[in-house]
Amino acid sequence: MKNIQNQIFAVTLLFFALGFIHISFSIVGFLCFIIPFIQYYKYKDKIWCKYVCPRAGYFNQVISKLNIGLKPPKFFSHLRVKKAVVIYFGLNLFFVMMSTIMVSIGRIEPIEQIRFLILFPLPFKMTQLIDVSVMPPFIHLGYRVYSMMFSSVIIGSVLGIIYRPRTWCSICPVSTLTK
Repeated sequence: MKNIQNQIFAVTLLFFALGFIHISFSIVGFLCFIIPFIQYYKYKDKIWCKYVCPRAGYFNQVISKLNIGLKPPKFFSHLRVKKAVVIYFGLNLFFVMMSTIMVSIGRIEPIEQIRFLILFPLPFKMTQLIDVSVMPPFIHLGYRVYSMMFSSVIIGSVLGIIYRPRTWCSICPVSTLTK
C-alpha cells in the first residue's frame, strides 16, 4: 500500500476548520475511530498507522519543523502507559456515547463547548460560521468528538515538539489496539 499520510495531513487541519463552519461536521471524526479497525481486520496489519493516518501526516509535515528532538522517556513504550491511554480514551468514548443518548432522550442538555481531555472546558465559545438547525444530539456529539480529536492533537503536538514528531503514535489508542 502506498503511504499517503504526508499528502493527506491537511485532513487534520480541515477537520478542525470544518468544526468552525458547523460543529456537526465533527461527527466525521468517527471515521478515524472506525476505519483503522476495519483495515486491521481486513489486512491484519497497521495499515492506518503506517500509511493512512492524517494525524501522523500532520505530525510528520508540521510538527517535525518545530521539533526539539529530545529522546522520549522509556515509559512511553511500557504497556501500562499504553493501556492507561486506551482506558482513558475508551472511557471518554463511552461517556460521549452515553451522554449523547441522554441528550437524545431529553435527560440532559447538549454540551456546546470544546473541552480539553473532556474535563476542562475551554474559556471561549466556538464560533459557528453557518447557522443550521441540527438536532441537539448531533450538536452534542459533534462537540464531544471535536473535543476528543482536539485533545489528542494537542497532546500529540506537544509530545512531537519536545520529542520525536510522532511520539503520540507510540501511545495512541488505535496503535495500541491494532497490535
